[in-house]
Amino acid sequence: MISLVKINPNKFHKDQFNFHLFLIILSIFVALPIVFIVNHAFKPFTELFAYPPRFLVNNPTLENFRLLFNFSAESGIPLSRYVFNSLFMTTIVILLTLLVSSLAAFALSKLHFKGKHPFNKANTMALMFVPVAVAIPRFLIIDNLGIFNTYLAHIIPMLAMPIGIFLIKQFMDQIPDDLIEASKIDGAGNWRVYWHVMLPLVQPALVTVAILTFQAGWGNVESSTIFMDDESLRTLPFYLNTLISQSGNIVAGAGLGAVAGLVMFVPNLILFIILQNKVMDSMAHTGIK
Repeated sequence: MISLVKINPNKFHKDQFNFHLFLIILSIFVALPIVFIVNHAFKPFTELFAYPPRFLVNNPTLENFRLLFNFSAESGIPLSRYVFNSLFMTTIVILLTLLVSSLAAFALSKLHFKGKHPFNKANTMALMFVPVAVAIPRFLIIDNLGIFNTYLAHIIPMLAMPIGIFLIKQFMDQIPDDLIEASKIDGAGNWRVYWHVMLPLVQPALVTVAILTFQAGWGNVESSTIFMDDESLRTLPFYLNTLISQSGNIVAGAGLGAVAGLVMFVPNLILFIILQNKVMDSMAHTGIK
C-alpha cells in the first residue's frame, strides 16, 4: 500500500523530487512568453528590428511608452479617457454577467418549470457560436433599441455568456437537493436559497467566470468598431489597435505594438495571480460532504 506521507506529505519529501523538477521545468517554459512580452515593450528600435531577433532586451528604454502618450495627446482625446471607458465597461459587465449567469444557472439547475430542458439545450448550442457569427443580429438589436453610441452598447451584448451559465450550472448540479430542501423547511425562499446557500458554494465557478468575463471585456474591440461613432466612447483595445496602423511609421508602429501587447496583458496576469487559488478550487473544497 502506498504511504499517504508520500502522496500528500506535510513538507517536502524526497520522493517528490522528480515531480517538483518537472513542475519547475514546465513553469519556466510557460513563463517564457511572459518574459518576452515584458522585454519586448522596453526594447529600443534597434533591438526591435535586430536580426536574429533577441529574446531579452539589452538596453531597456521607455521610448515606446513615450510615443504612446505623445500619439494620444495629439489625437485630442487623452489616453486616460480610453482607459476609463475600458475599466468602467469591464467592471459593469463582470458584475452584471455574474448576476445574470448565476440566476440563470440556478433556475436551470434547481428550479422546475416548463421549457427547462429546451433552455438547457439552447444554452449548450450557443457555445458553438463565435461573436463574429452574430455580429449582424447584434447590430440590428442595438440599433433598434436606440442605444447606439452609448455605454449600454458596450455592456448589453457582453451579458450573454453561455459558457458562464454552463460552468456555474455544472457546479450547482453537484449541490445536493437535500440542502435546498432543508433551507426551505427553515423558511427560506428561492431568493434566500440562491443568495445565502448557492452562491457561497459555487464561489470557484463565479471567480472563473469573472476572469473569463474580464478577458472578454478588457480585450473587446467589437463594440467600439460596430456600435460606436463617438471616439470618446471607444475603449482602450480599439484605440491601441488603430494607433498602430495610424502611426504611419513602421518603426514607431512596432514599438507601439510592443507596448500595446504589454498594456493589454498585464491586467489579465495580475487578476489571475490574485484569484488563482479560487480558480483551482473544486466542489470538493466547498464544504459539501
